[in-house]
Amino acid sequence: MNPNNHSLSLAVKDIRTSLTFYENIGFEPVEGTGPIEDNWIIMSKGHSKIGLFQDMFEENIITFNPEDARSIYRDLKSKDVTFLMESESIQDKNGPCHFCIVDPDGNQILFDQHND
Repeated sequence: MNPNNHSLSLAVKDIRTSLTFYENIGFEPVEGTGPIEDNWIIMSKGHSKIGLFQDMFEENIITFNPEDARSIYRDLKSKDVTFLMESESIQDKNGPCHFCIVDPDGNQILFDQHND
């Protein structure tokens, strides 16, 4: 897993206010740049990425985008890590998949593979 390929997914109250705030500190929209009414946008500044999500989840989430989430999933499964959620596609041989675990303090960690 490449630790540089991660982002913070923030549960925001007002997407427009948050967008303006993060633009003011130098972040630029890079994904989800369609209608703001979709209530999500990914912003970037250098190697840092922040996802802003309104009305999609209740808490902030650390998101990793590994190239091979399935091997990480199998490794964690063998260590009896508890999963908060896992996609049905996690059992497929390839394609997008995701799963979520929770650390001892209740912080959610999402592993989201977008590609084969």
